[in-house]
Formats: sequence, structure tokens, C-alpha cells
Amino acid sequence: MKHFSTEAWIDSVNHVATIDQQEAMQKHLATGCKRCKEIVLLWQKVRKTAAVEASYQPSQDAVRLAKAAYAVSGLARAKKESRGLVEVLFDSFLQPAVAGARSVVIGTRQMLYRADPYQIDIQIEPKPGSNRLVITGQLLDLSHPGDVGRGIQVTLSNQRGDTVLAATSQFGEFSGEIENSGDLELSIPGESEKPIVISLRNALGNLPGGTS
Repeated sequence: MKHFSTEAWIDSVNHVATIDQQEAMQKHLATGCKRCKEIVLLWQKVRKTAAVEASYQPSQDAVRLAKAAYAVSGLARAKKESRGLVEVLFDSFLQPAVAGARSVVIGTRQMLYRADPYQIDIQIEPKPGSNRLVITGQLLDLSHPGDVGRGIQVTLSNQRGDTVLAATSQFGEFSGEIENSGDLELSIPGESEKPIVISLRNALGNLPGGTS
């Protein structure tokens, strides 16, 4: 009995084989060839699985956590010996403007920090019609890669005595609103009794809504 090749069956499953070849292959299966039938069933499953995967869209929370975990894995190779230090991994104000968009006014600042045991993602934007800033972010617990920092108290404050307390959600996210005084700080509990303090001084620079 003449068997068809695996490549031929793949073409058949993907509907790219010629009509004559399809008819010949179906006649071959009708003879009860167990070997070829198993090949067909296998590649039909592969095609079905590929179709399902192509239509799958993960949630935004899952994407964000995956990106954060990827950043952690890359940083692990270059991890500093000293602990407890605040390291700036990304600051949108330090990035060159995209060609053709240099004159566009950007009122939002994105920053990414590492301060053991956390990776801290921060976004700062002005509140329209006021001199207040809206600060949002997310904590990733580096001691458990892929996990977020839940129930962590985040403190926003300035030297004028204004203080805003916010606890991270189940997704490690926090949000707070405070006067744009130009001397802001964000602090969270560290591994020891000493808190982790991140300076947000001159948070929006000289852009509209910022303090010079």
C-alpha cells in the first residue's frame, strides 16, 4: 500500500492540496490506513490549536505583569551588590523625542525604579485646571518575581506638610493626588525599618503644570 508523506497530509489539512490530490488522499483513508489516519488527526489538532492561540488576547493586567517580570529577569544579570539603593531604570524625560514630534508638548512623565525588594512603576500627570499632580503606579515584588506588591502603604508628601496615603491594590497598583509643590517624595516600607524614599522633585520639569 502506498502511503502519502507527512508534508502531503499537512497540505491536505491546511486545504492547499490540489483537488485531485485531495480526492486521492480521501480514497486512501477510506481503505482504512491506520498510519495515515493518525497523521491526519495529529495535524488537525495542531491546526485547531494554532487557530485558538491566534484569537487569544490576554488581559491588560496580565500583559503589564508579564512586561514587569521580563524587566526583572533582564535586570537580574546586572544586579548590583549593594542593596537598599534606589536605581532609575527608565525616565521618559531623559529619552530623546521621536523624530517629527519634538515640538509636541507632553504633560505626562513615566518612570521606572528598582529599590529592593521592589520594582516601582510611576506615572505623573497634571490635573487639568489646577496646580495638583495625579500620581499612579504599580509595585512588583522582586523577591517573588511575577508577584505584585499587595497591601503596601505608599506615602506621597512634600516639605509643606502635605501627606497622602495610599495602599496598593490586589494588582499592586496605587494612586494619589497632591499639590505640585516641586519637592515631592514617595516612600514605601523597605526590607528593614528604613523606608525606601524616591525623590519626585520638579516632577514635571518646566512643562505646563510643572514647577521650575
